[in-house]
Amino acid sequence: MEFVINDNMSTFSAISRTNQSCQRLVVFVVFPGITLLDLSGPLQVFNHEKNKLGDDAPYKVKFVSVDGGMVETDASIHIDTDPASQWDGRQIHTLITVGASTVFEAIQNKPLIECVAKLAKQSDRICSVCSGAFVLAATGLLDGRSAVTHWEDCHTLSSNYPKIRVDADSIFLKDGNIWTSAGCSAGIDLALALVSEDLGHDRALEIARSLVAYMVRPGGQLQFSEALRRQAESRSNRFDELDAWVAENLHRDLRVELLAERVNMSPRNFARVYAQTTGQTPSKAVEALRVEAAREFLQSTAHTVTDIATRCGFDDIERMRRAFLRHLKVSPSDYRSRFKDRLNENFCSTKR
Repeated sequence: MEFVINDNMSTFSAISRTNQSCQRLVVFVVFPGITLLDLSGPLQVFNHEKNKLGDDAPYKVKFVSVDGGMVETDASIHIDTDPASQWDGRQIHTLITVGASTVFEAIQNKPLIECVAKLAKQSDRICSVCSGAFVLAATGLLDGRSAVTHWEDCHTLSSNYPKIRVDADSIFLKDGNIWTSAGCSAGIDLALALVSEDLGHDRALEIARSLVAYMVRPGGQLQFSEALRRQAESRSNRFDELDAWVAENLHRDLRVELLAERVNMSPRNFARVYAQTTGQTPSKAVEALRVEAAREFLQSTAHTVTDIATRCGFDDIERMRRAFLRHLKVSPSDYRSRFKDRLNENFCSTKR
């Protein structure tokens, strides 16, 4: 299905957002060295129903580069692209820039930055995956806005572009009509959120199930989970299996004696070796995992705080409250309220 673009772009834009039978045009801007997963993850979400619905699929995807032709990715796979000039004056529903190990070279490429800036003016919605945020930043589109990128690059983004409010925690953010996301796999979360905004949460869930995605994650989740953080900081993987078991059994009475028994060590020796290996005492590690699990319940379920405290092994609300204050500097009820406000801001358009 091809759109006939008339001169009244605002009229076309309104139609494209309201007529569910219209294909939404998604344009990826690519350049040499882009990270293949940054592109292929969102691409799979948008193209998921293409084989089944053909021209009636909700999205039509195109790849654009400055000059067109074949563009090599970081995985030595080439993407066939249209020249940007081919899209002059054509309305775009969603424009996406993706990340690359070459992104700092790319932002010095004046024709590329001018290309993105020009296409952005023709787009209803502008997005970035991972370090693709630097490309948007170079155009000035992120000035005065909140944005996120891969956690390793957040400091650089903030230092190089001080007008941007960089959030190093979230997996994706929406500020006005601009969306930014964290590294690689977060591009899938971003694409599912965009589908949710366009077609509703149930449709996004259907796609997530089909792709065997773990869940449709809200953008306010942390990029770096507690379990992953501890694995990264651990001096060995000696207790990885134990930590995984703890995460699945938070409702149990996880005393040092029980944990020591699972790894066939005496309680005293276990506590000493665990702390030396992971940088945390067993009790603090268990508490951190419980707080993370409780956060997940608070932001993604309607369970009561009392029920969540029981499910996560805190025994009572007061113990969970004290743990939240130690780790997050906020009470469970306040955390839920703040997250709900943020979630509503990010997804208010899904209810229109």
